[in-house]
Amino acid sequence: QVQLVESGGGLVQAGGSLRLSCAASGRTFSRYRMGWFRPAPGKERELVGSITWSLGNTYYTDSVKGRFTISRETARNTVYLQMNSLKPEDTAVYYCAAAFMERTTYDYWGQGTQVTVSS
Repeated sequence: QVQLVESGGGLVQAGGSLRLSCAASGRTFSRYRMGWFRPAPGKERELVGSITWSLGNTYYTDSVKGRFTISRETARNTVYLQMNSLKPEDTAVYYCAAAFMERTTYDYWGQGTQVTVSS
């Protein structure tokens, strides 16, 4: 059974940092792309960024470029989202998800972790 378990959320002041973790289990993820999502106004959720397990290729949405960094630790089957220079508008529940290769649909989702940025 595939499980994605996020952790690391919390309350932080604007300008601060948090690192989210996503521990993946239940299958081999080497051919998957891992994404971090959060709800966004006008849409169900937005893709904050993603990383491919195999090559570590990353993507970031414009609003987080230069502030957020996604990485993966294959030995631990864990993906990280390092968030720096946090802003109040980054406040959201952050979800980890997995998509097979180049598919646009993410098949597996975690339960989410709350990030709250105070001004």
